[in-house]
Amino acid sequence: MDAIDRRILAELQQDGRQTITELARRVQLSVSPCLRRVRALERDGVITGYHASVDPRKAGLEFEALLFITMSRSDATTLAQLEEAMTAIDEIVDCQRLFGEPDYLVRVITRSLTDYQTLYDTRIADIPGIERIRSTLVMRSVVSDRPIRM
Repeated sequence: MDAIDRRILAELQQDGRQTITELARRVQLSVSPCLRRVRALERDGVITGYHASVDPRKAGLEFEALLFITMSRSDATTLAQLEEAMTAIDEIVDCQRLFGEPDYLVRVITRSLTDYQTLYDTRIADIPGIERIRSTLVMRSVVSDRPIRM
């Protein structure tokens, strides 16, 4: 990846909806080489997709919690089951496996505390292999969806 690829990535992170013509102008390339570079970045998995950023609160999702999950076992089967379960829960918007303790950091967004409690009681707390879940409520987001610096 060279400096032009990094400029393309920076531009697309700022505005993923811009036309290839506009992108080419901004990175000072002609359209064909710019398009070839974008397609190569997509093919190589550097660009993983395009999406709209949504403000959860303005979309009616008023409740956000961070869960710190410690596993009772860390064998491959148990971790795979937990990760599969996390992937199947739509309200989980981020889930990272961590070094050290806790084992996982999970971000959950729901409409309300009541919806979160139901989700927690019926789907999250019953996942096999979980030893402990500590959670905290998010007061407000200070930084989110920041572009990755190249």
